[in-house]
Amino acid sequence: MVPSDDTPSRDDVTAAASGDATIEALRAENAVLRAENAALMARLGELERRLGLNSSNSGKPPSSDGLKKPVRVSSLRGSSGKKSGGQKGHPGGTLCRVETPDATIEHYPEACAACGEALTAAMATGHVARQVFDLPEPRPLIVTEHRAYGWRCAACGARTRAAFPEAVTAPVQYGKRIGALVLYLLHYQLLPEKRLAAPMADLFGVKLVTATIGRISQDCAGRLQDFADAVRGHVAAAPVKHLDETGFRIGGKTQWLHIASTVWLTFYRTSAKRGSLPANVTGIVVHDHWKPYYTMTGVLHAPCNAHHLRELKAVVEIEKEDWARKMQRLLSRACYLTNLARTQGLPLKPSLIALIERCYDGILANGMAFHDAQPALTKAGRRGRTPRRVGHNLLLRLSTRKPDVLRFLTDRDVPFTNNLAEQDGRMMKLRQKISGGFRSQQGANDFATIRSVLSTARKQGWNMLQTLIGEPARLVAAIRLA
Repeated sequence: MVPSDDTPSRDDVTAAASGDATIEALRAENAVLRAENAALMARLGELERRLGLNSSNSGKPPSSDGLKKPVRVSSLRGSSGKKSGGQKGHPGGTLCRVETPDATIEHYPEACAACGEALTAAMATGHVARQVFDLPEPRPLIVTEHRAYGWRCAACGARTRAAFPEAVTAPVQYGKRIGALVLYLLHYQLLPEKRLAAPMADLFGVKLVTATIGRISQDCAGRLQDFADAVRGHVAAAPVKHLDETGFRIGGKTQWLHIASTVWLTFYRTSAKRGSLPANVTGIVVHDHWKPYYTMTGVLHAPCNAHHLRELKAVVEIEKEDWARKMQRLLSRACYLTNLARTQGLPLKPSLIALIERCYDGILANGMAFHDAQPALTKAGRRGRTPRRVGHNLLLRLSTRKPDVLRFLTDRDVPFTNNLAEQDGRMMKLRQKISGGFRSQQGANDFATIRSVLSTARKQGWNMLQTLIGEPARLVAAIRLA
């Protein structure tokens, strides 16, 4: 049988097979390049998003904005349209006269301003008074000597010596007022130990070394530990409490300072673990939506809506998603209406709450529809779930935690933000910027105890120095809880 001319030769078959293999190789290479390109585009988007984040649309501190801070067109609170400074009708803080001054200096004219005739004090017809408030001249330290006498009993001949006061423990020592001032400057005004010695010497003539300052701090922390423990118990049992945590350098390692506070109380504690959550807590916990807080049992949650507003602002500015702008405006208006109702001593109307919730649900539905229409993101590896966009994750959180996010609408005791705990933690970061970390765990614990006392005293309206020298049992009995 003679082969037909149309029958492919061996060379043709080999060439075709080679061409198919080349095409398959190119297709595989193209798929790899597409995957790499998708990964690079995702990485580029992530880096561009990081560049767009600042202190106004994320949790980054203002110090991270650098020296060339961007112009803030608007803040999360929005513009009130009023000029900066004190507003009309606000209570002033003008220095007021006293009825009984400590000293009086009388001034008389020497001669008549018209004719030059001599004048005497008996010719005075009245006066105009002005008062000058000033500090007294520094005086030397008051040295009190305690003498404990010994006696011999006339009946039995035994010797008996009087006991010194409990606070008098050394042949020579500083008194409790000097100690209170040192602790106030060290732990409240956050002066470093070496710098603290200078004003004490300049202002009061008291020469201190760092070892003495450390001993004063340690003794006070031990004496006031019972008060700090009482504050911890009151905060745990409070109907609403605020929780937060911040990094703390102790012994050259990053540990954590945990903050638990109310309007009247503040409690600080140090821990090696960020996830060391407070125990025996009841009521409502306000926090920044850190997931381990949701592992706490027996409590209700109220995440910080200031964090939500910042995240929404980032989604508006960077991702350009319209639903985020609407949600941002809704939460801001809900906050305003709630604060207005509180100032009037009234609850928010149920019809208004229902309207806010319907708008909330509608915005979430629009946001979900927008993200469902977007192409799926490419996974970086074979394992794990398919990644979601930042706005999509925020939508899911706002949807899942809706009762917690809107709890401030129905409970007048729940604030809109967690600013109280963040304000209590802000000075802790300043302390590290000024003085650095703590060399020992004991020093950090002493600071946490004394700072708990001082912050609570400020909220209670107590005198700071009197608090530091007061008896712990008396201070515990004087705590105001509401």
